[in-house]
Amino acid sequence: MTNLILATDSYKHSHYLQYPPETRAISAYIEARPNDFADDVVFFGLQPFLMDYLARPITAADIDEAEAVCAAHGVPFNRAGWEIVLAEHGGYLPIAIRALPEGMIVPTSVPLVQVETTDARLPWLATFIETALLRAIWYPTTVATLSRQCRLIIRAGLERTSEDVEGQLPFKLHDFGARGTSSGESAGLGGMAHLVNFMGTDTMEGLLAARRYYGADMAGFSIPAAEHSTMTSWGRAREEAAYANMLDAFDGEGKLVAVVSDSYDLDAALTGIWGGTLRGKVLTRKGTLVVRPDSGDPVETPVRAIRTLWEAFGGTVNAKGYRVLDPHVRVIQGDGMTPASIARLIDRLIAEGFAIDNIAFGMGGGLLQQVNRDTLRFAMKANAMRDADGVWNDVAKAPATDLAKASKAGRQAVVMEQGRPAARRMDEVAEADNLLRPVWRDGAMLVRHSFDEVRARAV
Repeated sequence: MTNLILATDSYKHSHYLQYPPETRAISAYIEARPNDFADDVVFFGLQPFLMDYLARPITAADIDEAEAVCAAHGVPFNRAGWEIVLAEHGGYLPIAIRALPEGMIVPTSVPLVQVETTDARLPWLATFIETALLRAIWYPTTVATLSRQCRLIIRAGLERTSEDVEGQLPFKLHDFGARGTSSGESAGLGGMAHLVNFMGTDTMEGLLAARRYYGADMAGFSIPAAEHSTMTSWGRAREEAAYANMLDAFDGEGKLVAVVSDSYDLDAALTGIWGGTLRGKVLTRKGTLVVRPDSGDPVETPVRAIRTLWEAFGGTVNAKGYRVLDPHVRVIQGDGMTPASIARLIDRLIAEGFAIDNIAFGMGGGLLQQVNRDTLRFAMKANAMRDADGVWNDVAKAPATDLAKASKAGRQAVVMEQGRPAARRMDEVAEADNLLRPVWRDGAMLVRHSFDEVRARAV
């Protein structure tokens, strides 16, 4: 179990001695600052933090452990403060949290979360939890934002070339990223964040996270699929038999099976086996074969595969004038996929006259691991201090060396302006108009979102 007192940066333990003596409360907010990656973010992931971290009260053992660690580590420890949390608050941090509805599409520079302390003796707690809270939000929000970028690109391709956009879109980007994450917790949070936008995944921790934290019965789906070990175990001389076994083992009405086909020679497999000796078997099956190239140029290779399959299996030209493969065959490209390469691949297929119906995309480490806090330039900053007279005083920074890091002064609110969320000072906004709603106070969860609600907002 995590000791919340130690789920922070070392220097935070000295901050209770650093605030002005008149300080009775601190307010701090979280935002994604302007960046080169995305103008809008999908806010997601606060609820798991509330359930796993804040809903578990600290214990006397936690305090003892933290005191021993801090003493050996060389930093101060506020035992008296933590004893107040334990004795007078039942171990729950005396803080209040406001947040936007999860799943909301939010422009950068708009606060997503705001934290205030509720015990005048413990004002330092608001920023003490920065480390744990910020990483709980930046990671799933960044993955959900990346996944949404891919969704927008794929949707545009489908709208241009397909007769069925909504039916296909949820399964057009598949998550293969579990093995590339830094931990099982990352796989769960990141895999769940991808499922805000799509329903295809092989990251089973993401399914469990969506079920546990947002009440999703089953948030994602997959199909039987080969890997190189299962294909190469047959040996090169029996490559055709390995493929035939896949067709026989997973046949069924409306079912799909994916077969990695580059273990030896992708082009030979496409022309000599799939489009040659096994062509009749493919065409008489009830299900769909999904051919997976897994090496070579991530754009040209799948285009060539689709072209070769068209020559072998044919298909139809849809009402929009684009070629759609015979329904017994499709392609998935899971190697080297990024938003940029997906866009290039879609453009190449369209230039070749192929509908995006013919292909699905997969992402692994690029989806769940190749992001960091600076991808969306996330930050948590104090914005107000309440003094002994009950007056909220503005707090902000404005570094002359980097004005892009200037923070917001005064407690924040978020309102809708011209159809988009915008940041405003709380003292200038009516409570009913403030989209930053109370979600947590002193150990109690005030709002619980369902996964369906999150998905509906993220469209």
